[in-house]
Amino acid sequence: MDATDLENTADRLESTPVDSPVLLHYQAHVEGKGWLDEAHNGSVCGTTGQSRRLEAFKIRVESPDLEGGVSYCAHVQDIGWQPIFGDNETAGTTGQSKRVEAIRIELTGKLKEHYDVLYKVHLEGSGWSGWHSNGETAGTTGQSRRLEAFIAAVNKKGQPRP
Repeated sequence: MDATDLENTADRLESTPVDSPVLLHYQAHVEGKGWLDEAHNGSVCGTTGQSRRLEAFKIRVESPDLEGGVSYCAHVQDIGWQPIFGDNETAGTTGQSKRVEAIRIELTGKLKEHYDVLYKVHLEGSGWSGWHSNGETAGTTGQSRRLEAFIAAVNKKGQPRP
């Protein structure tokens, strides 16, 4: 583990939302690596300190008590905003060498009534963003900057943002 990894781990531990019975599972397709292992609530998905673009991602939600799912979309190099995807569908592209530049994530159904989805991105040239939630845009459009990683989690409504 190098200094960048230690910094990212410390950042994640200080900023991770409270524990929740609702669990997000997410996976990233990264330049030169392909699909990475699945990450979960509050874990880093992607790479930092390696200058590798995030090319695609997919997210699914696991909820023991409430119906609902997750929807998300990506702003992709030379494409713009893609349509909305949900529950483990691939947003972004694979095999096209295109960077994801921004993302939006939302919960659906009863989950949306009781929980917030929180996420932040690691952006080329500026590092980790602040927390975004419930469909807000994380990343940039029109600046040709790649996302390299993201963290996502679910928080009970009414809880403060990290």
